Amino acid sequence: MNLLSPKKLLHTKWTAAKPVNREKHFLVTEVHEDDEGNPQTVTMQAVYSKKERVLDWRELKDDGQWRRGWV
Repeated sequence: MNLLSPKKLLHTKWTAAKPVNREKHFLVTEVHEDDEGNPQTVTMQAVYSKKERVLDWRELKDDGQWRRGWV
C-alpha cells in the first residue's frame, strides 16, 4: 500500500503497474476538492501521449495499480 498525503498530491509522479497503450508514466496535474477542501479526485496526465484521466485519489494507494515515482 502506497502511503501518501492527499494534500501533497499535486505534481507527483506515478507509474502504472499495468500500462495500456504505452501509457506508463503519469503526473498529477490537478487535485479536485469538495466544498470543505478535502481531495476527492485527481487528474493524471500521461507523459507519453498527454492524455488525461480522472480518478479517485485513493486508487493511488493500490500497489497493484500504481507505483509512486517513475519506475
